[in-house]
Amino acid sequence: MQDRAAKTRRLLIRSAAEVFDRGGFAGSPIGRICALAEVSQGALHFHFRNKQALGEAVQAAAVEILLCVTGPVPVWHPAPLQLLVDTSHALAERVGGDLVLRAGFGLSRDPGWRGGPSPWQHWREWVREVLLLARRQGALAPGVELDDAVAAVTAVMVGVEGLERDPAAARPVPSLTPFWRLVLPQLAAAAVRGRTDPAGAAVRLGAEPAPGHRRAVGRPVPHACPAPLDAELCGVPYRELSGSAS
Repeated sequence: MQDRAAKTRRLLIRSAAEVFDRGGFAGSPIGRICALAEVSQGALHFHFRNKQALGEAVQAAAVEILLCVTGPVPVWHPAPLQLLVDTSHALAERVGGDLVLRAGFGLSRDPGWRGGPSPWQHWREWVREVLLLARRQGALAPGVELDDAVAAVTAVMVGVEGLERDPAAARPVPSLTPFWRLVLPQLAAAAVRGRTDPAGAAVRLGAEPAPGHRRAVGRPVPHACPAPLDAELCGVPYRELSGSAS
């Protein structure tokens, strides 16, 4: 019984994400979500008191997926700007293929939506912390305005997310490489400018940290999700959230 209830909850979250992604929150009646999930409205209300609670579950799951993509900001990293570039590429790719993540981002800027944790807020905070790390390690060019840099990186991801949901947009959505090719010369200190790949690169973690810093603990590809595919994210297995369930 518990397995069946958990499966129904997962199905409702993913169905809601699909319907919200298509029609927005206000334009997504509960009946349409139930029809897609092939469950009764009574079953939906057993798990979620109303559509607002269901939207909050979608957005919370999206935040968990986002945190899985970014990972924590390390206290030291051999190439913090490369970490930022690599993670932005990974997130852009993930937004294109992960319905729940895309729906969570979409709800955050939906005029009909109120409440829930915003994935955009988490992304902005992560970008800011990585740029602060780059500044502490001397990788950021002198005079870079942190707020401006955070706004630019956030804005380009907003553009990627918007293109992914635009039926008239070209497929595949353009790469972030041209953006980084333009931005990195202004962002990176001269000493690291030529060592940051705008197309993204797996960062080797073998370099020695500066005195007083702990070595970065991470994976060869810093944005790889550490959770197994069946790990619970907000009560929803990652495999089923990402749409990769068989």
